[in-house]
Amino acid sequence: MTCSIICLLCAVLTPALLRGAAPSADIIPEFLGQIDEGHLRNGIFHLAKDPLPFRKVNFTVPGHAHNSLEETDAWIQDQLAGWGYGVEREACEVQAFACNPQKPIHHTYAPPPPDAPKYPAYNLYAKMTGRRLPAEIILLLAHKDSQSWTDSPGAYDNSVGTVAILEIARVLAGYASERSIWFLWCNEEHTPWTSVAAAAECRRRGDNLIAILNVDSIGGKSDDDIAARRKTNVTLFTTPEGRTLADLMAEVNDAYRIGLIQSSAQRKSPGDDDGSFVKAGYTRAIANIGSYPYLDAEYHLAGDTADRVDIVNVRMATQATLAAVLRLDRAP
Repeated sequence: MTCSIICLLCAVLTPALLRGAAPSADIIPEFLGQIDEGHLRNGIFHLAKDPLPFRKVNFTVPGHAHNSLEETDAWIQDQLAGWGYGVEREACEVQAFACNPQKPIHHTYAPPPPDAPKYPAYNLYAKMTGRRLPAEIILLLAHKDSQSWTDSPGAYDNSVGTVAILEIARVLAGYASERSIWFLWCNEEHTPWTSVAAAAECRRRGDNLIAILNVDSIGGKSDDDIAARRKTNVTLFTTPEGRTLADLMAEVNDAYRIGLIQSSAQRKSPGDDDGSFVKAGYTRAIANIGSYPYLDAEYHLAGDTADRVDIVNVRMATQATLAAVLRLDRAP
């Protein structure tokens, strides 16, 4: 993205959004009310308990014909097709990480050995074309895979994000967007990260991504926050352009009385799947996450199970993300 485009975005989008301006007929509350905790819960349990205990290329459920990441992709595609979306598949070649049990407990992954098998994995896209400004693209993304080096259900990391943007896609299925809205499900827990391939391909095509919102581990928090029933969300950003999106997350949380304990934090360098896009030159990017530094005691462990997920927190973070997307879409 060139400096002139960034300046134009900041001049046009930021004042209307951060002053709390909204269209005279504000449809956003109606859409927020359609985010359904039952849909979120059912999806999380489907992807992190039954029928899929894991989502990785190197695990196949006994008696099944395809590995569990392929089954995850098929389920996502079926959901999207039922809501009228076409799905584009972007092929990538990945390997499962090795496990080094000598490393700290939450970070036992290691590079795969040179002779480790390679597997096809896919980025999945569903796309809405804007009726007024179709060349301006708002991108939502989440990684759909669970850890390839250990048997963790990956409920918070990251079935919650996978299901959150699916729920946003469901709610927006009949929405006539002003700008284009793209949904991307990538893979982060295998190597190489497939968000890197997605970002490189967007750059090669010259896609005008005006905002990138990564949804990862929303609702994941410390035991103290769980005990106190706090509903947390932290918006991470790397660049000044990302800060404007973090400010927007705080604005919509207040404007629509969503009720999150909303905060933001700046990374020293790009990270997670939004960071893949920052490194490719798309600086207007954020990640929504439950805590930072990430404080879930079961991170990357077998205890990251669906029954631990705070569905209300996930619903609230999903609503805030949706509100930000709609504010961006409906800005002058």
